Amino acid sequence: MGQAREVMDRITTAMDQKDRETLARCYASDAVGYGPDQGELRGRDAIVGYFADFWEAMPDVHYEHTARHESGNVAIDEGIIVGTNTGPLHLSPGDTLQPTGKELRVRSCDVATVENGEVTSHHFYFDQVEFLSQLGLMPELSTH
Repeated sequence: MGQAREVMDRITTAMDQKDRETLARCYASDAVGYGPDQGELRGRDAIVGYFADFWEAMPDVHYEHTARHESGNVAIDEGIIVGTNTGPLHLSPGDTLQPTGKELRVRSCDVATVENGEVTSHHFYFDQVEFLSQLGLMPELSTH
């Protein structure tokens, strides 16, 4: 196991334990995160804040891995984000959804670049249609 894999595994553990301090230590101070819902997140504090918003919205949120990969200084995790929306969800600046009580199971993929033991770039991919449908914010898609 290389450094990228070790750092990504620390991130997953910190996420599952809701450990802000450990999570913050995994990122370079000038790290950049990219997500489908919030766009570009600049800096360690912005990235940790992004995750903390999910913890508030789904205090029981956790990650179920389906695959783990590493190539050089890049780690990739594929899996399912699982949680119950029992807290407010910040959709965009100034836009908050009240708790729905609905359980979510959303496919996800994370790609992180690690330099000198810290993540410098982290891409968060998840299916927004799946996410919004499961929250009841748009019609469920037919799977025929």
